[in-house]
Amino acid sequence: MEYGERLAHFRQTRLNPFDRGEEEDQPEGGKATQQHEASSELFSGPKTHSSDRAMDLGLAEDHFSRPVGSFVASDIEQLKLAIEECKKLILELPEHSERQKDTVVKLIHLRLKLQELKDPEEDEPYLRIILEHRFSKEKSKSVKQTCDKCSTIIWGLIQTWYTCTGCYYRCHSKCMNQITKPCVRSKVSHQSEYELSICPEVGLDRQDYRCAECRTPISLRGVPSEARQCDYTGQYYCSTCHWNDTAIIPARVIHNWEFEPRKVCRSSMRYLTLMLPRPVLKLKEINPLLFNFVEELVEIRKLRHDILLMKPYFITCKEAMEARLLLQLQDRQHFVENDDMYSLQDLIDISTGRLSCSLTEIHTTFAKHIKLDCERCQAKGFVCELCKEGDILFPFDSHTSLCHECSAVFHRDCYYDNSTTCPRCARMTDRQQDEVEEEK
Repeated sequence: MEYGERLAHFRQTRLNPFDRGEEEDQPEGGKATQQHEASSELFSGPKTHSSDRAMDLGLAEDHFSRPVGSFVASDIEQLKLAIEECKKLILELPEHSERQKDTVVKLIHLRLKLQELKDPEEDEPYLRIILEHRFSKEKSKSVKQTCDKCSTIIWGLIQTWYTCTGCYYRCHSKCMNQITKPCVRSKVSHQSEYELSICPEVGLDRQDYRCAECRTPISLRGVPSEARQCDYTGQYYCSTCHWNDTAIIPARVIHNWEFEPRKVCRSSMRYLTLMLPRPVLKLKEINPLLFNFVEELVEIRKLRHDILLMKPYFITCKEAMEARLLLQLQDRQHFVENDDMYSLQDLIDISTGRLSCSLTEIHTTFAKHIKLDCERCQAKGFVCELCKEGDILFPFDSHTSLCHECSAVFHRDCYYDNSTTCPRCARMTDRQQDEVEEEK
C-alpha cells in the first residue's frame, strides 16, 4: 500500500496510532483488527505484536529519506501532511507522558527532513560576493547567532548561513539577496578616518523621519518603528539597523578623554571595530592641548621617541636581527615608524595603564641590549665632546641632548650651557670647505 493511500485510509478510520494498548485489549473483531493494521502500516511499517515497541512516525520505512538526484514536490507535501498529523497527536496525548515526549522527538526529525529537502546544503556555494561582501558559508551548527539583515535568530542546525570575512556581517542564505549595505571594510580601506565631531546630530526631520540606512519610517514615539540615535554618526535608525550596541566614541576620547561606551548602530559598530587598531589619529594636530592634561600621553610619547632612536641600532645589528627584537612591537607596527600617530586602541590602553607597562618593559629590553649585551651596539655610543668626561652616551638616555643637525650626543647640561656651535657640525663644515677649495 502506497503512502498516500495509507494516509487516506488512516484519515477515514480516524484512529490514534499510539493508543495501541487500548486496541489490543479489544475483542478480536474485523473492524478493530483492520483499523489497527492500517495505523500500524502508516506509522510503524510491518505489523508487530509487541505492545512496548517505540513509535516511528514513518521514519523506519524511510519514506522521507533524500532521493538520489532531484526530488519531486510530492515528497515535501507528504512530509507536511505527516507533520500536521503529528501535531494533532501531540495535542491529543496526555500532558508530559512518555508517548507525547517521543512524539515531539519524531516531530523534530520530520521537520529536519523537510528542511533538508527545502534547503539542500550541496546546492549552496561556499563563497558568495555581494556588494563587496565576501561571504563564506559557516559550518557551525551549535553557536547561536543573529541575522544582521532580518534580526532573527540563525538556527545553524537547520538553516544555511554566511559570514562576511571582511566586516563579519552575518545573515541567512535566504536574506542575502536583500542586502543593501556595502561591506564596511571597503570604507575602511578607502577612507580610514573618524568622525571627529561629538554626535553630529542633524535632526529626525532632516532624515524625512526615515531610517538613515534602510529608509524605514521611524519616529520618536515608536510608531511605526522606534527611532534610535547613533552616538557616532548622530543619525537615527530603526530597530533592525540599531540593536543598542555600545562602543567607545573616538571624538569623545580625543576632545574629552572620555571612554564611556555609547549606543551606536550596527554599521557604525562594525566600522569602529575594524578601525580600532588603525593608527589614524594625529593628536598633536587634532588636539595638542590633550598632552597638557594627560600625563600618561607625555610618558608614552617619550618612550616612543626613544624607541625610534634605538631602531637604527637594531637594523644594523646582526644579533638584534637574529633575536627579532623589533617583533616585540609587531602588534603596534606604527611605534617603530613614527611617534605621533595613535590608534583608538592605543588611547584605550593608555587610559587603563596597560600600554605604559608593556612599553616600559620593551624599552628596558631594548636599552639593555644596546648598552650591556651587545658590544657592536656599545661601540656606536658617543662621548660628550664638550666636557669629554663621563660614560658612553646614547641618544635615548634621559640626561642627554642631541644636535638636530648631525645627531651628535652631549650631556644635557653641557649642550645647553655652551654657547658655541656643535663641534661635530663645525668639523663637517670645515671639511666641506676644504673639499671645495681642493676642487678649485
